[in-house]
Amino acid sequence: MDQVEFSLPIVNGEYALFMNDLRNIAQAARNEFIIISQELAKKIVPFQAERVSQWMNQAQICRPHFWCYYRLPSDHQDDVAIAIRLYGIPEQFGISVEVSIVERKRSEHSLSKQNKVLNQPISAPLYYIVQENGNNYRMNGTEENRQLLVEQVKIGRVRKVLIKQDIPITAQQPVEQLLDELTEAFINLLPYYEVTKK
Repeated sequence: MDQVEFSLPIVNGEYALFMNDLRNIAQAARNEFIIISQELAKKIVPFQAERVSQWMNQAQICRPHFWCYYRLPSDHQDDVAIAIRLYGIPEQFGISVEVSIVERKRSEHSLSKQNKVLNQPISAPLYYIVQENGNNYRMNGTEENRQLLVEQVKIGRVRKVLIKQDIPITAQQPVEQLLDELTEAFINLLPYYEVTKK
């Protein structure tokens, strides 16, 4: 997918209409995600929602998806959190729920806390996202893969392991059903969040 760099419509005469439409669509999409994140927060108290990510990064490159982290009031910014993240392409998309750290807020202890998720047994529909040599890839949530990843983290081959569950979205899906499914995924991931505290 090509990257789109946003510039103010007033500055970009030739593409002013496109930039104006882009901003309006992106802001509307972000507002929808904010509503979902806030409604989910009501179902997972005492976890609290942080700010939803912006629709463009600091370099003003448009982002095709959003995320929001949830923390307990006792959590620190470098602790592992639970997040929701929009994924996919227009024809097939959804929201994933994950146990992960915020990279830009990590401390020297964050990665070791994150990788404690491997101390907890796993099964589908949960799966791993593995970071190795700067690349991320998916691994099925099986006991065999868990044991393999424990060894690879131990020898330093794998830097980071996330636990995720995907919740597909359809155009006809009621918001309340989506929220119920996100809440269920959140509950499924709680043991992995809790093991990072030990």
